[in-house]
Amino acid sequence: MTDVTATATGAPVVHEVTAATDGAMRALGRDLAALTRAGDVLILSGPLGAGKTTFTQGLGEGLRVRGSVTSPTFIISRIHPSLVGGPALVHVDAYRLGGPDEIDDIDLDMTIPDSVTVVEWGEGVAEGLSDDRLEVRIERHPDDTRTVHLIPVGDRWSDVDLPGIAAGRG
Repeated sequence: MTDVTATATGAPVVHEVTAATDGAMRALGRDLAALTRAGDVLILSGPLGAGKTTFTQGLGEGLRVRGSVTSPTFIISRIHPSLVGGPALVHVDAYRLGGPDEIDDIDLDMTIPDSVTVVEWGEGVAEGLSDDRLEVRIERHPDDTRTVHLIPVGDRWSDVDLPGIAAGRG
């Protein structure tokens, strides 16, 4: 685990987590679910096969939502209601979207306040959804391990114990 502090230029703090297996990716998602609340936006990025959906499956397990979390590539967005009175999980795949204008067409502003919203392939497309968000950048290495970069953006995430999550996975 590496915890990189903010630079003099004001760049955000980056917390690095190593996930050696798919199970570790799901566990990271489950652990992070305990820190999320309605209104949170998570933007996931990484190459094909990096583990974005696997991470989101763990998040869905942690949030205790209904339905199997699968990639919404062809339907763009899927809503998983909570089974326990918590926030729903809105799972979006922006891979086929052409840019921020097309993500606006999904009307996520209607669901964001009451949900935890995850946007796969969201880098460069979904940042305008919220000034407060958690960016999750995943690198997959040749040995199938992943380095997950957790990047808090905005006041919402400033006091969240992401180093504690990172320490549990490293």
